[in-house]
Amino acid sequence: MKFGLPMYGLSPRHQPEAARVAEENGYESVWVPEHLVLPAELPSTYLYTADGRPPIEPRTPMYDPWVVLAAIAASTERIRLATNVYVLPLRHPVITARSVVTLDRVSGGRVTLGVGVGWLAEEFAAVGMSFRDRGDRTDEVIPLLRRLWSEETVEHKGRHYAFGPVAFEPKPVQRYGAGRGIPIEVGGTSPPALRRAGRLGDGWIEIGARDLDDVARMLAVVRAARAEAGREDEPFEVTCSVPADLDTVRRAAELGVTRVVAAPVRDHTGRSGGRGGSSPHKHAGRTTKEDVLDGIKRFADEVIARTGDG
Repeated sequence: MKFGLPMYGLSPRHQPEAARVAEENGYESVWVPEHLVLPAELPSTYLYTADGRPPIEPRTPMYDPWVVLAAIAASTERIRLATNVYVLPLRHPVITARSVVTLDRVSGGRVTLGVGVGWLAEEFAAVGMSFRDRGDRTDEVIPLLRRLWSEETVEHKGRHYAFGPVAFEPKPVQRYGAGRGIPIEVGGTSPPALRRAGRLGDGWIEIGARDLDDVARMLAVVRAARAEAGREDEPFEVTCSVPADLDTVRRAAELGVTRVVAAPVRDHTGRSGGRGGSSPHKHAGRTTKEDVLDGIKRFADEVIARTGDG
């Protein structure tokens, strides 16, 4: 089992230090959230909570993930740098490809691109992007990113994007061909998102499952899509935000979960990273550096060291 640290609610000035401590204590990756803009009111229904209320407030601080992750890259040596999740259809694919490959080069090949289609219609409207076709555009962009990162010359004429022929350099440190290239993991729990993860992704990021039974049901959809696409034998990550106790982590591993992303700060029950403890913005605005650093070390002792994988 791999373990990821969510960088939610902690000042970006302190995130490099937290990542360095996480690396020293057996964490495999760090995960940063992403939104371009938030409306002054949040009327949209959130799909990933039982009551439909977003776990975020209009004035929740948001930072450019590539800037934050570049700062973390400069302070670490091994830990992977991931987004959870990057709203892929909000940008032109060439812009995304450039940002990601730059971080891949800066970090020496440590990037994982976690993507989603987005849920906030008002965010799309604010930047003049269509909300209705965001899934279809995501389906077009994922293979296109891999082409830009691997082919010498790229010409594309799709339903939503057309350009080229263009040259796109440099290529990533994580090369395609003999290696996997930059991993693209797809987040979401709706049937289309699950099928997209199986069909196009290098992994699935669970967002909002109620329990491990929910995770198992969703994984069945992902695996069916992988089988239909003939991808059963390809490497595939399953990233979940499950309660961060040892028994649950072991049960998750039995289901096929390969990575747990769990907030190390204690929730109101006194447990580290309970369900929702790793929700993208649960601790926004009230997590101190000391809370996080202490929690990282405690989680490493209580869970990571006892799995035999830290």
